[in-house]
Amino acid sequence: MKTINLATKLAQFSTHWDPHVVADYNDNDVMVVKFQGEFPFHMHADTDDFFLVLEGEMVMDLEDAEHRVSAGELFIVPRGVTHRPRAEMECKVLLIEPKGVPNTGDPATAAPKPRI
Repeated sequence: MKTINLATKLAQFSTHWDPHVVADYNDNDVMVVKFQGEFPFHMHADTDDFFLVLEGEMVMDLEDAEHRVSAGELFIVPRGVTHRPRAEMECKVLLIEPKGVPNTGDPATAAPKPRI
């Protein structure tokens, strides 16, 4: 058991769309990531997608709507829903996903999730 400072973890990398695992929670990875620009539209068939904005603002595009999510707010995309996160300016986000879930929904195009 230890305290994890998310700002310190986020300061350890500068890349965008590159989730880093900071902790384990049951069978989930707790990750921090920086968003800027657009991520591709994708979906997860078997799991919901959890986003908690720590700093900045992101937009979650769905097939028929868009949702603005600001610092201190969270957004959950239900499994099977096609979505795309995007951010005009850099946005810092906490993600929680079951271990092994590819961030694109497709293992062939997923980014690795290094532990920091």
